[in-house]
Amino acid sequence: MESVGVRELRQNLSRHLARVKSGQSLIVTERGEEVAVLVPSGAHAGEHARLAARFGASVPLGRLDEVAARLTPPGAPAGTTDEFLAQTRASRD
Repeated sequence: MESVGVRELRQNLSRHLARVKSGQSLIVTERGEEVAVLVPSGAHAGEHARLAARFGASVPLGRLDEVAARLTPPGAPAGTTDEFLAQTRASRD
């Protein structure tokens, strides 16, 4: 795997991204120290599923607010917990 300095990467970003798109991986260095690795998109897509299966983890179902909306039971109060508590307290008065 070839390495590229931050300055070189910044000056020739399009060229380096084209290399990554073609399947190469690049190590990004800053002052001689490795700080990142650029890999082609999707290079580790199967890795998430493999680790999830190995460790019994679940794969994310989407954004947290979208998942919460799907998991909210029918008839549950809408809004935030603070709004629900304020409404409940107001109805007691």
